[in-house]
Amino acid sequence: MTPIQYVFETRMEVRDYECDIEGIVNNANYLHYTEHTRHLFLKQCGLSFAEMHQKGVDAVVARMNLQFKASLRCDDELISRLWIEKHNIKYIFHQDIYRASDEELCFRGDIILVCLVNGRLAESEEYNRAFAPYLKQ
Repeated sequence: MTPIQYVFETRMEVRDYECDIEGIVNNANYLHYTEHTRHLFLKQCGLSFAEMHQKGVDAVVARMNLQFKASLRCDDELISRLWIEKHNIKYIFHQDIYRASDEELCFRGDIILVCLVNGRLAESEEYNRAFAPYLKQ
C-alpha cells in the first residue's frame, strides 16, 4: 500500500467535556476536530472562512463518510491530518485522526465540500487557486 501523502496536519488535546459517560470522545467531536483542521488548512492556504463568507462564497459540507477506528480519551493528544482531491465542483478532504502517543489511527473521514457563490452552487476561483498546490495531479 502506498503511504498517504498528507498536505497538512495539526495537533490538539482532548478536553474532558468532549468525553461521554464511557470516558471516550463522543463521536460528534471528531467532526469538530476535522472542521477545525480544515479551517486551519484554509488559513495556511491564505484564505479565511469568515472573509470568504463576507464575499458571498461559502464552502459547505455535502456528504461525509466516517469510520471510527479506535477511541480517544481525555487528555490524549491527537494529530489531525488531511489531503485533498477535486472532482468536478467537489473538494474531497481525506482526513485522518491519530492518537499522538502511539500513532494509532482513531478516525478516518472523507468529507465532500461544494461551494455556494451568492447562494448558488458554483466554482470558486479563490478556493481553486488556493488549493491548487495541494491537489493530487
